[in-house]
Amino acid sequence: MTDAAILADFAARGLMHDSTDRVEIASLLSAEPTGVYYGCDPTADSLHAGNLIGLLALRRLQLAGHRPIALAGGATGMIGDPSGRSDERNLLDDDALAHNLSCITEQIGRFLDFEPGPYCAELVDNRSWTRDVTLIDFLRIVGKHFTINQMVAKDSVRSRMLGDQGISYTEFSYMLLQAFDFSWLNEHRGCRLQIGGSDQWGNITAGIDLCRRLGLPPAHGITWPLMTRADGAKFGKTAAGSIWLSAERTSPFAFFQYWMQADDRDVERLLQQLTLLPLNDIESIMHAHRTAPETRGAQRRLAEEATRLVHGDAAVSAAEATEVLFASAAGPPSERALVTLIDEIPTTRIARDALIVGYGVVDLLVTCGAAASKSDARRAIDQRGIQMNGVRPTDANTVLRVEDLAYDRFVLVRRGKRQVFLVLTG
Repeated sequence: MTDAAILADFAARGLMHDSTDRVEIASLLSAEPTGVYYGCDPTADSLHAGNLIGLLALRRLQLAGHRPIALAGGATGMIGDPSGRSDERNLLDDDALAHNLSCITEQIGRFLDFEPGPYCAELVDNRSWTRDVTLIDFLRIVGKHFTINQMVAKDSVRSRMLGDQGISYTEFSYMLLQAFDFSWLNEHRGCRLQIGGSDQWGNITAGIDLCRRLGLPPAHGITWPLMTRADGAKFGKTAAGSIWLSAERTSPFAFFQYWMQADDRDVERLLQQLTLLPLNDIESIMHAHRTAPETRGAQRRLAEEATRLVHGDAAVSAAEATEVLFASAAGPPSERALVTLIDEIPTTRIARDALIVGYGVVDLLVTCGAAASKSDARRAIDQRGIQMNGVRPTDANTVLRVEDLAYDRFVLVRRGKRQVFLVLTG
C-alpha cells in the first residue's frame, strides 16, 4: 500500500477526524519508514474494546511499511488522563501499576510484529525516560514552553474546570507529560507521528508544539472519532461494564457475543475499523447482509474477525458455541463448543454415579433449572418442548443413563428456542 493509499484507507474507514496537514503527513510517510506512536495507560490490568482501533491502526501502518511504537504509560498511568472524564482517577500504587503494565504489555504484543527488521515494532514504557527527570528539570525543559491560557483552552481541561468536580493540578499536568513523551520519542526513536482518539487531540497538539519549540524535526498527529453506537452510547460498554481484551475479564465467548449483537447501523463501520479485512471484502459482506439482515451475517463476520485478532484460536470455539446456543449448528455440537459453554450458560454438575442407576429426566429438568417444578417439567415434556442432547423425550418417566451423555460427560438441555442449560457430570 502506498503512503497516499494508507491515508486514503484511513479516511475510507472513518479513521480521520482531526489531523495536521495531510499533504505533509503523506510526504513524511513516503520519505522513509516512519515512527508512529499510540499510547495506552495501564489504569486497569486489561485494555478494552475502545483500544482496538488504536492497536489495529498501528498494525495497518506497520503493514504499510512504518515502525509502530506502542507506549504503555507507566508514568502517565500514575496520574491519569482527564480527557473524556468528569471525575478524578484514583492514583495507583507501584505494585498495582506494575501488574497492570505487565498485563497490557502482553495484550499489545498480540497485534504487532516485533521481529527484527526495518518495520520492527517497539514497545516502550514512559517511566524509563521520566523516572530520573527532577521536577526542576521538567519545569525548565517542558513547563516553560506552555502558558496556562494555552492549557486551559484545551477542551479536556476546560470541561473539567467548568464541572462540579474541578480538576487537580496532578491531572492538569497530564498534557505536559504526554507532550514530553512525544518530544522524547521524536528525539530518541525518530517518532514523527502520534495517533489517538479525538479526545487526545489537545494532548497531541501540545506534543507537536513542544517538538517545534525544542527544535526537533516536524511532528504530526492524526485522531479518529471516538467509538460510539448508533444510540449514542460508548462502544465496549454493557450493563455489566466494559468489554475487555483479557480473557479473564471478558471470556472469548462473551467477547464474540458482544459483536454479534451489534446494531445494523453500526456493523459496517465496525468491520472497517475493527478488522483487517480489505474494504472491497467488507462491501461484499454488507451487500449480502442487506439482502438477508435476519441472518446477521455481517455481525457474525465481525465477531469472528475481532475475536480472532484478540483471542486467536478461541474464536473458533466461540463461533461453534454460538451456533449451539442459537440452535443453528448443522450437526451435533463439538466437544470444544460444549466446553466453551461451561459457565457461559446455566451449568449444573451432578454425580456420575447417579446416571449409572438412571436419572429421571423430570428430576434433571428441575435440577438444572429448565423447569420450575416437576409438574412444569412433565408439562414441557408432554408439549414436546424439551430436547436433551438433541433428543426429545416423549415420556416423563424416561431416565437418563451414562450412555446418553455427549462425550461421556455432557447433557445439553434445551427448552423451546432460547432457553439452554448444560449438565456436566463428574
